[in-house]
Amino acid sequence: MAAFNVGDLGNLGAYLREQRRTAQLSLRQLAEAAGVSNPYLSQIERGLRKPSAEVLQQVAKALRISAETLYVRAGILDEKERDDLETRAVILADPSISERQKQVLLQIYDAFRKENAAEAAETEEPS
Repeated sequence: MAAFNVGDLGNLGAYLREQRRTAQLSLRQLAEAAGVSNPYLSQIERGLRKPSAEVLQQVAKALRISAETLYVRAGILDEKERDDLETRAVILADPSISERQKQVLLQIYDAFRKENAAEAAETEEPS
């Protein structure tokens, strides 16, 4: 049977294989930790199957890596969305600031993003 890649799933599969090997896990160990079948995980690594966001989240958790990174590699999330989500997650996870301070930081962050998007839109408009 010939191998085929659905979209850029070969890239996702190669990345997963690299992360699994870095974590020194066998395919079977990762499949068990992620709660997916060994053959299914093998097919994902070979670029033959497109996993759901839920499966990617389970695999990311088992590998102790960011699920957002896998979402970007699978084409579920674009790079800018991932950066935004990761920034928000870091702010919300910071134990050294209060919940009120976290919310204020997120509001300021949103304001800056809107301001920059508006400026970018202005420079793209033809005069």
